[in-house]
Amino acid sequence: MAIFKTSNPALTDKAFQKSVEVYDMNAVKMTERGTLNKFFLLSLLVIGSASFTWSAYFQGRDVFPWMLVGLIGGFIVAMILIFNPLKAAFLAPIYALLEGVFVGGASAVYNHAFDKTAPGIVFQAVVLTFGTVLAMFALYRFKIIKVTEKFKSIVITATMGVVLFYIIAFILRLCHIDIPFLHEGNTIGILFSLFVVGLASMNLILNFDRIEQGVAMGAPRVMEWYGAFGLVMVIIWLYLEILNLLAKMNRR
Repeated sequence: MAIFKTSNPALTDKAFQKSVEVYDMNAVKMTERGTLNKFFLLSLLVIGSASFTWSAYFQGRDVFPWMLVGLIGGFIVAMILIFNPLKAAFLAPIYALLEGVFVGGASAVYNHAFDKTAPGIVFQAVVLTFGTVLAMFALYRFKIIKVTEKFKSIVITATMGVVLFYIIAFILRLCHIDIPFLHEGNTIGILFSLFVVGLASMNLILNFDRIEQGVAMGAPRVMEWYGAFGLVMVIIWLYLEILNLLAKMNRR
């Protein structure tokens, strides 16, 4: 399951700048509170659709076709959103529902696979994910980590590298070729997962900064949906990476 990850290229400075140019300067502006409210709404949609595939899996149904639809559909919707951020109010909820279908199925698979060796692995991943989100927000809010141009460049470059690597790994897997450290609990595999978890965490910092910058530049209210979408995207990525890391550690 390790190859089914997405990074978070959604929130770019240009997207917010373009939205300001397109909308009337007198339009209702984006706020941090509004973005947070929409983030909670999208999170509920993810949880709701995830619960559906989670329950279906433990009822003995074949959820893999649904997971595939959620994965591919979510990717397509995300790509459309990235290039059309002003459609976020309509597309972001669809993205959340599709990704939830995939995440729920993936979580059920992990939970079943590690039921005897690591009971509660999914709950542990959820707790660690939200703990990481809160920690990153505190580090950003109290300026312990500052978002400089150099910081942005490093994080974005590394993220694109990981995205490319996962795409190659996915293509190889279709050809029945696996990259061992993506799945195995050896030292290299665990170190790689720790690196990607750290990278996903740094993307959270970038997201917080871009949302704050969007508010400062007077982006229209519709961009609240776009900001919330970006946060949901990276948190799902972070959760899947943490889940995979825990799985690797329990395979040792």
